[in-house]
Amino acid sequence: MATKAKARRKSNAWVENIKTIVYAGLIAVVVRTVLYEPFNIPSGSMIPTLLVGDYLFVAKYSYGYSRYSLPFGWPPFSGRIFGSLPHRGDVAVFKYPRDNSTDYIKRIVGLPGDHIQMRQGELYINGQLCPRKPEGDYVADDNGIKMVDRLYQETLPNGVKHAIIKQTDEGDVNNTPDYVIPPDHVFAMGDNRDNSADSRFMNGVGFVPVENLVGKAEIIFFSVNAEQPWWEFWWWPFEIRWNRLLMFVH
Repeated sequence: MATKAKARRKSNAWVENIKTIVYAGLIAVVVRTVLYEPFNIPSGSMIPTLLVGDYLFVAKYSYGYSRYSLPFGWPPFSGRIFGSLPHRGDVAVFKYPRDNSTDYIKRIVGLPGDHIQMRQGELYINGQLCPRKPEGDYVADDNGIKMVDRLYQETLPNGVKHAIIKQTDEGDVNNTPDYVIPPDHVFAMGDNRDNSADSRFMNGVGFVPVENLVGKAEIIFFSVNAEQPWWEFWWWPFEIRWNRLLMFVH
């Protein structure tokens, strides 16, 4: 009898362990599907706000849900559920409009109907200058390529202040046509203004369909300056950017 009771207890414990694993898996799927998704930053287009090697959580519920904010684009449907527009200044992840699969992360500066233009390196929204305040030099490190840029604090019409870096105020990307954002689209730009493939390139990113938005970048949960090969694990503690852990994105 004692042996049978012991066997039943082991069987019950095994069943409970399986249930715990299943429940944990379901919770993880729900969180990953409808709440938060992790992303890493592979390029320097958002320096100084985001650095190469930053890992962050994106809130998928911020703008509602489309097929592109769900894993594998499934189930397929058009439009957004519980949809809302971003605010100017949000840092958002979206699917590259040319293939609807590659993840991009930029700052949303223009909403449907807005006029966006760059004049001599300065941003104008609906004809209003977004003033920038010089804050000295900034050494940008983009995958080991270091450049000294000028650091500014830019203020958007809604009062959002954020950092940008610039190398020059000349060239086509700093003197653009007056872009008029069509309905159900937004205009996205990188904070590394002279080293960003963004909505200024109509044959590239161009206007971003609202449907392509994945979510709003919220918090950096890990950051590593991976200059050493990944297998040199003894360098890992020295490569972690401890001051960026749990930093909010703004």
